[in-house]
Amino acid sequence: MKFILGKKLEMSQIFADDGTVIPVTKIQAGPCTVTQVKIQEKDGYKAIQVGFGEKKRLNKPLGGHLKGLSNSRHLVEFRGDTNKTNETNKTNSDLKRGDVITVGVFEPGDKVKVTGVSKGKGFQGVVKRHGFHGSPASHGHKDQLRMPGSIGATDPARVFPGMRMPGRMGGEQVTVTNLEIVKIDKDKNLLYIKGAVPGARNRLLEISGAGEMKIDAGDEGNVGDSEVNKVDKVSAKGRPALGWNKIVNKESKGIEK
Repeated sequence: MKFILGKKLEMSQIFADDGTVIPVTKIQAGPCTVTQVKIQEKDGYKAIQVGFGEKKRLNKPLGGHLKGLSNSRHLVEFRGDTNKTNETNKTNSDLKRGDVITVGVFEPGDKVKVTGVSKGKGFQGVVKRHGFHGSPASHGHKDQLRMPGSIGATDPARVFPGMRMPGRMGGEQVTVTNLEIVKIDKDKNLLYIKGAVPGARNRLLEISGAGEMKIDAGDEGNVGDSEVNKVDKVSAKGRPALGWNKIVNKESKGIEK
């Protein structure tokens, strides 16, 4: 099972070799860090917890959970079903804490499913929310064009459960399946997926598909036990993740500790 977290950027278009215009959604996917590997014996189920994005400050429980790793803003679990034999539902047992997942795990032509939160539409009527046709605009009707009409008979004297009525629309988790990856930009960590995906711009998306998760040796986490111990000595406030980021930034800029 392949999976990654991403952020929806915008819609665009790509021209095929024969001149066909392909509408695509551009997604900033990864890099994602494996923050926890859950196993059947200890946790009761198999899952891979992945972190995405950056967060400036962490509370102490989350700081301890992400000790030695980057400050992830989003944490999402990709769960495997042990009762099914379909490879789509199997998690990769080779992944370990600290591994980095990039767009390189996918290939152009892969079929994926994308899960996100749909755009919120607010309080809407039955015509927009449920697709009602409405009433005729003439022949005795007045101000009834977009009204639902009868919602029940006189005899029961009540409204049955499940009656389609006006209400809040959108803002729900939606999954779109069988979407095709058209193009991958590994340098910028971009995925170009054919068609539309749920959600507004900058929304978090979960992207998963069938196949084996292959991670390059250079993508593995480079924070070992010795480095974590160094962070414990440097950090005075019990925030090892923040202290580690400061050390890395100073080393990258050539500044002495």
